[in-house]
Amino acid sequence: MESGRQGTRNGAAPAVRWGDVLLSAVAAVSWAFIGMAGVAALGLHLLDADTAGSLGPMTAAVVALGVGGRVTPSGDVSAFGLDSAQAHTSIDIAPLGVGLVGALLLSWFFLRSLRTAGVGISAGELLARVGVVVLLFVAMLGGLAWAGHDIITIDGSKLGLNDIPGAGGLPGGIADKLPGGLGDALPDRLGDLVKAEAKVGFTVQTGATLLGGAVFVTGVLLIALLASRRTPLPPALGAVHRVVRPAASALVTVVLVAVLAGLAAAVYAMVGDHHPRRIAGAALLGAPNGVWIAVPLGLFVPWDGHATGVLTKVLPHPLDDLLSSSSDRPVTPGRLAELDSRVWLLVVAMALMMLFAGVLTAVRSPAVRAPWGFAGRCALRLGVVTALTLPLLVWLTGVSANASLSVLGFDAFGAGLELHGRLGMALVLGAAWGAGAGALGALLACAAGAAGSRVAPLARPMAAPERPGEPAGPYRPSAPYRPSNPDTNPYLKNPYDRRGGNGVDAAPTVASPVTPEPRPRGQGSDWPSPPPPPPPPGPTGDRRRPPQDPYGG
Repeated sequence: MESGRQGTRNGAAPAVRWGDVLLSAVAAVSWAFIGMAGVAALGLHLLDADTAGSLGPMTAAVVALGVGGRVTPSGDVSAFGLDSAQAHTSIDIAPLGVGLVGALLLSWFFLRSLRTAGVGISAGELLARVGVVVLLFVAMLGGLAWAGHDIITIDGSKLGLNDIPGAGGLPGGIADKLPGGLGDALPDRLGDLVKAEAKVGFTVQTGATLLGGAVFVTGVLLIALLASRRTPLPPALGAVHRVVRPAASALVTVVLVAVLAGLAAAVYAMVGDHHPRRIAGAALLGAPNGVWIAVPLGLFVPWDGHATGVLTKVLPHPLDDLLSSSSDRPVTPGRLAELDSRVWLLVVAMALMMLFAGVLTAVRSPAVRAPWGFAGRCALRLGVVTALTLPLLVWLTGVSANASLSVLGFDAFGAGLELHGRLGMALVLGAAWGAGAGALGALLACAAGAAGSRVAPLARPMAAPERPGEPAGPYRPSAPYRPSNPDTNPYLKNPYDRRGGNGVDAAPTVASPVTPEPRPRGQGSDWPSPPPPPPPPGPTGDRRRPPQDPYGG
């Protein structure tokens, strides 16, 4: 602390307090991984995935997937009628529920450390804090990559296949009706299946996981800095407080509220369902996945995809029916409405969500006198932010899964799922929706008198943070906390005016000629009588010297 103050007195940038930087980074990264591990373990347990293997390695693998890592399942299931080329699985899906919890905890602790650092922060200290957090996050992710591998053995003798009629031979009538001599080969296959022991495993790819984790934590910190309205920034980024943060914070707020709405819908679906544990586990792991697919879809962003096998069961209705068809047409609200007209409620909900984002942007932006100019500014800022956010949601929620074995407690033999949104249309539609919602929200806020009513202190021109190394002084006064009062501020008084700011006589502050007031005369007066005038001078010949003044000489 003393070194930082000394650097400020000398006019140089304050020194980085590495002790505070390291402690805050350890707290942020540790709590983020604790939260992600807890959500992943609870979700897997509710899905009964721990019955197929060890919960610890599966939790590490799911956390790695949640932060952008890669997991490679593998297995030897040739006894099940699949050769080595067919026994493979590729998974490219992130459980965003795990990643969102880690992102929220990481952002909260990181931003809190910046707020306690002081009113202003230098660029060097900000880069140091970001760099230490990224390094610690990647290091802990490397430990998870080392622990995130397991091998699960599936014993065919425990599958209860001995009780299946035909394991010891099919009846002749049935065997003769099966084509291609399958009736003669099927009993042998079932016999091999009973004796089989398949080994299925999964491994976290270290290199791809570390790279994905570095991108994840950097993106989270960047979004947190752009969306936090009360966190100091370096002086060179002062315009971010007024231009970027109101729109970014508004959009992040409505996106998180949408996730809460998705969790509430999952709680409603649990009531009366036969498997409430599975719904709860799926909501913990994948609620943001479904919600953030619905947001671009409700804003008319088209999606391309198809689904086969058991993976169609993880899709909501009517998306499962639409992707199961062989049509190559994109998924749009119009096509979904052909199967269920309630899909149009999703469009209405997304439009209201964007309007709410526009009102929040206007309320949190510094207002100007011209309503149309203020509406134009809000439209431009929210349009740019939405144009960048909507493609990000589309990219995060893309799904690509092709499975031929059981992994992470999920059986998906011969199943596949492909679902990807169009990034170009997301960019264009995001700009259009953001501009329209920003303009309309600003006009509504101006009409209600709420424009600029929730501006953060850092976004106000008078409350701009002081530059490090340039303390306030007589030629650079700090911002006042209240309007000046001429009755109490001596610098606002005229030194030649004998009347104060409140109309009461005041003593002059400089020497000036003062005319004495005439003294009252008359009987009963408390004033003493003036001395008699001196006698006239004597005749010319009088040489008597007048008495000398003892003080004047």
